[in-house]
Amino acid sequence: MHVHVNAATSVDGKLSSRRREQVMISGDDDFARVDRIRAASDAVLVGIGTVLADDPHLTLDDEELVAERAENGDSPHPARVVADSQGRTPTDARILDDIATTYLLVSEDAPEARRRELEAAGATLVVAGSERVSFPAAFEALEAAGVERVMVEGGGEIIFSLFDDDLVDELTLYVGSMVIGGRDAPTLADGDGFVSDFPRLSLRDVERVDDGVLLTYDC
Repeated sequence: MHVHVNAATSVDGKLSSRRREQVMISGDDDFARVDRIRAASDAVLVGIGTVLADDPHLTLDDEELVAERAENGDSPHPARVVADSQGRTPTDARILDDIATTYLLVSEDAPEARRRELEAAGATLVVAGSERVSFPAAFEALEAAGVERVMVEGGGEIIFSLFDDDLVDELTLYVGSMVIGGRDAPTLADGDGFVSDFPRLSLRDVERVDDGVLLTYDC
């Protein structure tokens, strides 16, 4: 499986403000680029924090990209994947509509009653890990279901976990020309953080997009 992490941060490395509300860091050209990455993916992954904060739809915006996928024999939109250890996704969340398949990655610790509610709401559950989602096991299950390319859109806890598990193949990072600040604001890779054996990336490309810089790394 190819795992592509895509994110946008301020120049000080923040994904959002301390309020953890959506902040417009990039512009139209970058939004179009992100849509193209989604269209080339089999699935788009976010964490439960993103679902609770933003209620994203995670579908394609460009109808031409939708048509291209259909012409290639793919589903019109990539599948949606949510890392949700305890099954906290609201049953009326936008990602649970019937526009695209939605996989919820839950742990064995997720309550059985909650699992049944989410399945009734349209989710396909993948149980992986005891108390928290095990991404190696979850990705193995997704790959068995035909998912070969995953685009990861955050948040920082998810991105850290994927680097920690050595699962990231590619990182595209848009750095916007703004400062957010705040010790409690989320960063690109939250979680426990590394104290040794820091993941090393190989810079492949640098490009100016909108009023920011797009960095592309092989991992």
